[in-house]
Amino acid sequence: MAVHEELPPEAAAAAIDQLHSIRESIDNIDAALIHLLAERFKFTQQVGRLKAAHGLPAADPARELMQIDRLRGLAEEAHLDPAFAEKFLNFIIAEVIHHHVKIAGGEPVVVGRAAGAAAGLPAGSATVPAKTAVRAATHPVPHPPTAHAPSRAS
Repeated sequence: MAVHEELPPEAAAAAIDQLHSIRESIDNIDAALIHLLAERFKFTQQVGRLKAAHGLPAADPARELMQIDRLRGLAEEAHLDPAFAEKFLNFIIAEVIHHHVKIAGGEPVVVGRAAGAAAGLPAGSATVPAKTAVRAATHPVPHPPTAHAPSRAS
C-alpha cells in the first residue's frame, strides 16, 4: 500500500485540492505514456520479426544515432532537457535491441555490457549508456590479445 505524504495542518484546503488536481493530471499522463510505449513496442516487435525473417542485424546504429539527434531537437523545442530525452530514448533502444535479438532466436544481449567491453571497460563494471553501446558498435576499441571480443547486436 502506498504511503502518502502528510500535509501540514495549516495547509489551506484550496492548496490541497490543487495538489490533488495536479497529481491527477500527472497520473493521467503516466497512463498515456504507458499506452504509447505499448503501441511503440507493438511496432518494434514487427520490425524485429521482419529483421529476423530477412537476416538483418538487431541493431541499426546509424538509425539509432539519427533518432537520438531527432529526439534531442524535439526535446529542445518542447523545453525538455535534451540530455534527459536522450537517456530515455537510449533506454528504449536498448530494450528494442534486446527484443530483436530474442525474436531472432539469438542469445539475449545486455547492450550496455557488450558496449562496455568494446569501449575497454573492465569486466564486471557497471553497464554503460546505450549511446555508448551504439558508438561502440560502430567504432569498437581494439582489444588486448587476451580479451574476448564482445558479441554485438549489429
